[in-house]
Amino acid sequence: METKTPAAAADSSEWREYVMEALNLGLFMMSACVFGTILGHPASNLHIEEPLARRALMGVAMGLTAIAIICSPFGQRSGAHMNPAVTATYWMLGRVRTQTAIFYILAQFLGGVAGVQLSALLVGPPLGHASVNYVATSPGAAGPEAAFAAEFTISFVMMTAVLTISNSRRYARWTPVAAGCLVALWILIEDPYSGMSMNPARSFGSAAAAGSWNWLWIYFAAPPLGMLIAGLLYRFRAGAHRVFCAKLHHHNSQRCIFRCSYGELIK
Repeated sequence: METKTPAAAADSSEWREYVMEALNLGLFMMSACVFGTILGHPASNLHIEEPLARRALMGVAMGLTAIAIICSPFGQRSGAHMNPAVTATYWMLGRVRTQTAIFYILAQFLGGVAGVQLSALLVGPPLGHASVNYVATSPGAAGPEAAFAAEFTISFVMMTAVLTISNSRRYARWTPVAAGCLVALWILIEDPYSGMSMNPARSFGSAAAAGSWNWLWIYFAAPPLGMLIAGLLYRFRAGAHRVFCAKLHHHNSQRCIFRCSYGELIK
């Protein structure tokens, strides 16, 4: 009897990973909506008036949310991309099959929209208040050019960090923590320029609820561009063989549906 590899065996049942990717981003958006309302709505008992302090608390909340999702059973199994730009970069690097990439990206967009819509049902009108506005992302006072540059920069740094750490035998297990810490840092220091997205599906989910489409092109262009260039530079510097898998958390026993050679990293 023929024995299938884990990747081959997964081909006929990858829909579970697609659902997990949608749920991962959906939960992330629900967390963003809840904490955004709690900290940002003026009628909230926990409203923080001072912008820097509010961003610091929001950053901690969302950084911990990212770590929790990446380290959850769903995140361990799907790889917890939660971002079309991440999936596209790993596809470009040859670690994600085209079919998988397409369905991951579709799942991420669906998850982003569903997470905000479900939050609107649970939180109610406060989520749509001007001070929260469905946690929609838009350029700050510095304008769209600064927003584009900021989104490109944080996306480039994030992908560079993820590739460098996740492909290190010594530090790979700390990839979720590094990613979560960067999310927290970007919310603290970059949010005033663009609202801190790094993620087309995240921005689309909020824009669909808020009906705010004016600057969506920034979030569809800058994060993928930044991450793809980071991936190209990593491949040029380290070589394609130094990208072992597309999972952000691989130090677990969950199956892997990617073109995976993680075993070569840890042996």
